[in-house]
Amino acid sequence: MKHTMTAFKTREQLHHFLGGLSPHFSKPTASFVGDMLYGIQTAQDVKLSEIARALDAPISIKKQEDRLSRMLANPALEETFCRLIPSLAAKRIGPDTLIVIDPSDIQKLYAEKMEFLAKVRDGSTGEIGNGYTLCLAVACESGERALTPLSLKLWSTKAEGFTSQNAEILAVIDAIRGHAKQRGIYVMDRGGDGDWLFDGLHERGLGHIVRLVGNRNLRHGKRTALASELAASCRMKYTEVVKRETQDGLKTYELHYGVMSVALPQRPDVPLRMVVVRGFGAAPMMLLTTLAQTASRTALWQVVEGYLTRWRVEDALRFIKQSYHLEDIRVLRYQRLKNMLALVLAVVYFACVWLAGRLRCEILTSHITHAAKRIYGVSEFLYYAVADGISRLFTRHGCWKRQAPVDESDANPLGLLFTG
Repeated sequence: MKHTMTAFKTREQLHHFLGGLSPHFSKPTASFVGDMLYGIQTAQDVKLSEIARALDAPISIKKQEDRLSRMLANPALEETFCRLIPSLAAKRIGPDTLIVIDPSDIQKLYAEKMEFLAKVRDGSTGEIGNGYTLCLAVACESGERALTPLSLKLWSTKAEGFTSQNAEILAVIDAIRGHAKQRGIYVMDRGGDGDWLFDGLHERGLGHIVRLVGNRNLRHGKRTALASELAASCRMKYTEVVKRETQDGLKTYELHYGVMSVALPQRPDVPLRMVVVRGFGAAPMMLLTTLAQTASRTALWQVVEGYLTRWRVEDALRFIKQSYHLEDIRVLRYQRLKNMLALVLAVVYFACVWLAGRLRCEILTSHITHAAKRIYGVSEFLYYAVADGISRLFTRHGCWKRQAPVDESDANPLGLLFTG
């Protein structure tokens, strides 16, 4: 009885969530969006055949799959979700919120008929194979594990209209900035070490933390030198001990860090700071930032911890790929691929923010994670348990029924469950 009520309340919350999205779509499209968000979560899969089965409608699986495929071709879907999700998330972004941008990939090694397949580098193995570039953007607070999905975008270097990966990433930043304005600190790994990004961030007036590759020229005082050369002379003023969960277990690192005033040669009048960190390997880690305007421990650790929090996006990407079998995506047309990623973004936002990220749904979320029946309990990164719990509840208790959008103001303000 308890799980039946939890499933009912979770479906009710999904209807509340869809109620905010429905005004932006036509009636047939809004109905399709509801079916897809429910089906993806129930099946924990992006294959249309599995989604069609999860809907359990009184029509044949083939007809249901054909309907979903036809509706998935709508070119307005991706654009609308790329606007709606950052709009919903904007209120969660403060001046010091980290906005992590992480390009990745979807490998389709054995696909032949998928449109605009291109060569991409597997971030895990380093091997080159067929697939698509993927870019995930999340917002999070420094040192915390809670995540707010902002963007999940797919593109191909062979697609019509594609200009460059740099332009695609800046488009993701612009979509977020359109709602967050100047709030937030943009964080990128070494793939962001390019004049295109620094120029783009400066022109937009955005704070940033970007890891350098080492062979970039920087101005320090009156001389210009490689970042790696400057880092070698940086005084390590402070020490911190951090722990990181790796594939080999929990590892402890003793970090030594300091700071230097620098500038980009093309913008010598724009003061920047390079925070240098030793302790992760033989070579130092160099972070170019607009922060750390003083050399205090607090100011420098804000930069170091801010970059280390970037590892959270790797957790998020792994969660999305594993929980919804993202790399098993099989639609053939490029627009449908892009639209499917937009729908997955909405699914992840519902699970991570609408349910797990809201106080009013805290009790409901605890019941959902309990329903997941995980052998080793709920980990600190609880989103796996949330996704598993939703799937288990939707599969075993009740079915999907379309209904008119629900006004969120009418929802139970505490998300309470009455178990009798």
